[in-house]
Amino acid sequence: MAAWAVPALAAAAWALRAAVWACLAASAMLVAEAAYMGLASLASAAAMLWRRPDARYRWEPMPGGCDVEAATGADFPMVLVQIPMYNEREELVELECQDWATKKINIKYEVRNNRKGYKAGALKKGMEHIYAKQCEFVAIFDADFQPEPDFLLKTIPFLVHNPKIALVQARWEFVNYDVCLMTRIQKMSLDYHFKVEQESGSFVYSFFGFNGTAGVWRVSAINQSGGWKDRTTVEDMDLAVRASLKGWEFLYVGDIRVKSELPSTFKAYRHQQHRWTCGAANLFRKMAWEIITNKEVSIWKKHHLLYSFFFVRRVIAPLVTFLFYCVVIPLSAMVPGVSIPVWGLVYIPTAITCMNAIRNPWSLHLMPFWILFENVMSMHRMRAAVTGLLETARANDWVVTEKVGDLVKDDLDVPLLEPVKPTECVERIYFPELLLALHLLICASYDFVLGSHKYYLYIYLQAFAYVVMGFGFVGTKTPCS
Repeated sequence: MAAWAVPALAAAAWALRAAVWACLAASAMLVAEAAYMGLASLASAAAMLWRRPDARYRWEPMPGGCDVEAATGADFPMVLVQIPMYNEREELVELECQDWATKKINIKYEVRNNRKGYKAGALKKGMEHIYAKQCEFVAIFDADFQPEPDFLLKTIPFLVHNPKIALVQARWEFVNYDVCLMTRIQKMSLDYHFKVEQESGSFVYSFFGFNGTAGVWRVSAINQSGGWKDRTTVEDMDLAVRASLKGWEFLYVGDIRVKSELPSTFKAYRHQQHRWTCGAANLFRKMAWEIITNKEVSIWKKHHLLYSFFFVRRVIAPLVTFLFYCVVIPLSAMVPGVSIPVWGLVYIPTAITCMNAIRNPWSLHLMPFWILFENVMSMHRMRAAVTGLLETARANDWVVTEKVGDLVKDDLDVPLLEPVKPTECVERIYFPELLLALHLLICASYDFVLGSHKYYLYIYLQAFAYVVMGFGFVGTKTPCS
């Protein structure tokens, strides 16, 4: 070995050991946060057994109950229902609106001449109309959401009888979760998000991030908080944080569920995760100082927003998941003198997995696939988080999540959403995933032949997951021509 190689190898070992302990410290933060949220959500679930949200908060049925036809207009508050759309079949949507208008339903079809501000811009523009200004509340749904007829009858009473509540958020259900393994894994992650993150936030802090759809806002709260802003790709979270800093409270009601659709193609899911992760990190960059200097909320709530809501979940989580499991562990198998404590290598990931499994007991058999899939997606989330934190050129990229609607099961003559164009075979190949797979295969093979850590047992599995997803064998696809 050359003389210069020895100090270089020693320096590499020192740097890798430092990375190991930094990742372990971040992992400990993640497991502590997950444990806290898990306990809070379980406490909320236990409280729900004897005290439902309509007991914790005042809730009375609207006059006339479910018999809307028997009630007069004065019995109900004015509610604006907004369905922001882009790239749907314009003529079909317009015809549908005209059909409802002939049935004396107060419905408007509005079109902007530009995409400025994307969804935030559309929502903001919609609030400027005269009829919108006459409404006390606004319910927001994405185009693929299907609320039940009594959705407003269940949600509006919380806002009517509790003047401090700004938002009532319902839970999502998924009509296509069983289309493929990828949609099943998405359902597991989103079920955890609603059952743990949203439920614990609502129960402990009366705060959580608005999900952008299937929720009802108090219009005065939106106006007091500065309205819709298009400075990030998470306009829903932006408004929620600003409203919270004004002292408004949020309520998550898991008993009210709205059917929706999951993205079933890997390409669409990648775009969605980039937008969500990048936007949240970018919002943290823009609002951190505003949260610190705020005078209207307690230090406790500031700590929750800065540390738990933003730093741990939106920055640490995407960074450490990729760096630790896909970079540090594989490299440590190749560098002599670097070892990872068993509590960091086994106990912490096992604890996080178990806490997820507790709230998804019917998906235990999918947990190994969930772990491998999430580790692959961590590469995209890490890159998106860095993009948002540094506010690079792609920080405000907005790509609408493609959803194929009933095309998966039925061949409709006039689909609501534009059908996905046939995908060329080359577009199914994702080179970043394949490069990571090569890196993992090299590390695993070195550990198998020359190493002594036995990390290769995990690394080979993860490399296989990267290969599978790198060649596009995940999600639904249109056959190559």
